[in-house]
Amino acid sequence: METVKRLFIIYGIFLNIGAAGADMWDDRIINLRGVWKFNIGDRMEWADPNYDDSNWEDIYVPSEWEDEGFHGYDGYAWYRVAFEITGDADYSSLYLSLGYIDDVDEVYINGQLIGFSGSFPPDFHTAYNSLRKYPIPEEVINKGGVNVIAVRIFDTVHQGGIVSGSVGIYESRNRASDAMAINGLWKVRNGDDDEWRYPDYNDDDWERIMAPSFLRKSTRHFYRDSFRKSITWYRKEFYLPDHLKDEEELVLVLGKIDDFDKTYLNGKLIGFTKDNRPLGSSGSYNEFRIYVLLNEYLNRDGRNVISVRVEDIGGDAGIYEGPLGIVPIDQYERFID
Repeated sequence: METVKRLFIIYGIFLNIGAAGADMWDDRIINLRGVWKFNIGDRMEWADPNYDDSNWEDIYVPSEWEDEGFHGYDGYAWYRVAFEITGDADYSSLYLSLGYIDDVDEVYINGQLIGFSGSFPPDFHTAYNSLRKYPIPEEVINKGGVNVIAVRIFDTVHQGGIVSGSVGIYESRNRASDAMAINGLWKVRNGDDDEWRYPDYNDDDWERIMAPSFLRKSTRHFYRDSFRKSITWYRKEFYLPDHLKDEEELVLVLGKIDDFDKTYLNGKLIGFTKDNRPLGSSGSYNEFRIYVLLNEYLNRDGRNVISVRVEDIGGDAGIYEGPLGIVPIDQYERFID
């Protein structure tokens, strides 16, 4: 079984070589390969940047924790490491690459969740062969000061932990230099209620999802109940970075959605895609969603909410392929290229 699992990890690396290769073209501004703090068990207070981890074990990242003195251990464990960003950096285009993690993870920076892969018990499903690349929201970074990464991991059998890959913080070299990425964490809920489009709706109890990805692979509910017709809503809060506030016209790029969508900005409809054809003949799932952020609906100096009603007619579902971003209208073609 261990041999089979290792073969699948190797196969997964080749499947993701395009994504992994992107790191080669981006700028790694912080190399996180080396000694981290490590502790077995599971306490959510360990995500707190002010938690004292001085009594934790040292562990080398990346490596299998079985090779670092924890042979035979299966279960929960946490990693922590501190970093500072010095010099010039484009804080709106940073992402954290953690390579491959066996099996499930949640990642926090300064106590704020920035991404996850797989699902923890009791609805466990592994993501051991998925490359971890998580956008870092600009607002979570302590600019000019100390920042703390905390990684919560659950492993079932054989190797566990942050096992391989290029570990570090990268600055993305997107061809659309002024783009604001909005991939990463979104809120999601199955069902249909017109109230969910409004910016003041309380979505605190909604499930989290990493977008882009298929719903059945990224949420506990849809992992159990895939391949059925459904309506699902997505929500994402954003604030325009300073370099976009003076742009005359901005567009929202939502990648590809399976199957149909209605997209709202601050409760106002800004676009939809629906060809009304049944499963097998509909082509909407393969169309890029590019909608103008109408100036009369956009809050340039404060909070905005994107709400997307996704109607699936069978099979896979969701905002499944990127890129996702907010881009000046004269740059969106480079952004999706």
